[in-house]
Amino acid sequence: MNRRDLSWLTARPIAHRGLHDASKGVIENSISAARAAIAAGYGVECDVQLTADGEVVVFHDDSLERLTDGAGAVAMRSANELRRLRLRGSSDAIPTFPEFLAAIGGRTPIVVEIKSAFNGDTTAAQRAALALAHYDGPVAIESFDPDQIAFLRARAAALGIAHRPLGIVGEAHYSEKDWPQLSAAQRAELTHFLHYTRTLPDFLSWNVRDLPHAIPLLLRDALKAPVTAWTVRSPEMAARAREWTDQIVFEGFAP
Repeated sequence: MNRRDLSWLTARPIAHRGLHDASKGVIENSISAARAAIAAGYGVECDVQLTADGEVVVFHDDSLERLTDGAGAVAMRSANELRRLRLRGSSDAIPTFPEFLAAIGGRTPIVVEIKSAFNGDTTAAQRAALALAHYDGPVAIESFDPDQIAFLRARAAALGIAHRPLGIVGEAHYSEKDWPQLSAAQRAELTHFLHYTRTLPDFLSWNVRDLPHAIPLLLRDALKAPVTAWTVRSPEMAARAREWTDQIVFEGFAP
């Protein structure tokens, strides 16, 4: 398999949900956090998920309580309803994905994680791809859910993202406690990377706490796919990550 040049993906540390610092009023996945990462010379990782009216917003949690004064599921609100909510402790609103892309404007690499309920619904992936089709800047797309990446892999040309690298976010263990939404078959597929033939990931992002591990080692050394490590929260974790991967996805310190 011929590998494209993804050196831009690992050229600089990637700020997890942007360079956020709640003590300074800069909240994760906000436009302010993205701008702070750009100013510091980092890449930006962000999360996107579907709204009730079929748009995509940049927000991590399934529900609104932790980061806003709102309540309930993100998926039950329209994009306009979500945009009217302030991120707690800041002047930022929840951005739509197109707004987030416009604010970055190609100035730094973006890694877009598609959030999923693992229920086979790939609408979020489709909507994110449509937003990226005409974006002028370096972007990689990833997900824990192989269905999202397999969908994009099969339809990349039609969606206008054939030039965008597609990756998997993974870890060594998918316990029922931590992943209650997964069936036994899904748990086995993720644990043993059995989705490889349909996802064909261009890169991998792996849990730093699960290093070293055979899956990132094989993808990096045998298949020459870039591997990043998430989420790195200290210089000690960064040193471990750099021994086994190509770059870090970090938060809470300056690498």
